[in-house]
Amino acid sequence: MTRFLASLVFGLLATTALAASSSLQMVGEARLNVMFFSVYDSRLYTEDGRYQQDQRPLRLEIEYLRKIKAKALVEQTDAEWDHLQVAHERRDAWLKELTALWPDVGKNDVIALELDADNRSTFYFNGEKLGMMEDADFGAYFVAIWLSPDTSRPALRAALLGGL
Repeated sequence: MTRFLASLVFGLLATTALAASSSLQMVGEARLNVMFFSVYDSRLYTEDGRYQQDQRPLRLEIEYLRKIKAKALVEQTDAEWDHLQVAHERRDAWLKELTALWPDVGKNDVIALELDADNRSTFYFNGEKLGMMEDADFGAYFVAIWLSPDTSRPALRAALLGGL
């Protein structure tokens, strides 16, 4: 129980510190459940706490509620891009970069993406910078997984956008 509480407190502190450090306001939050399993909690932040397409800066946080291998995260990203019919010429290169960048995650780990005004993408893991995706096109395609009207999870999108 003590380990659980310490992990929970760390996760909350990391999430709060990440949001505060970027001075962004929460737009909305959502939990992804698949069948009977809770997979992650997600939170979307913008400067004014409202979302408009292509708005920057923007921060998307995913707090995992279970262990997931990095390879599975990348495979799911690829599957979501299939759903969205992403045909970008650098898609395979992005997936390779994500494979090299992302760690395996466990309960209460947080992966966050920040998109700056120049559409540069910076990933963080539990508050520590993981690295950047230099391609300016990447960020828009990545957040589309959650924010596109054509997302595979419309209820999750609505909650992230503050609609639920």
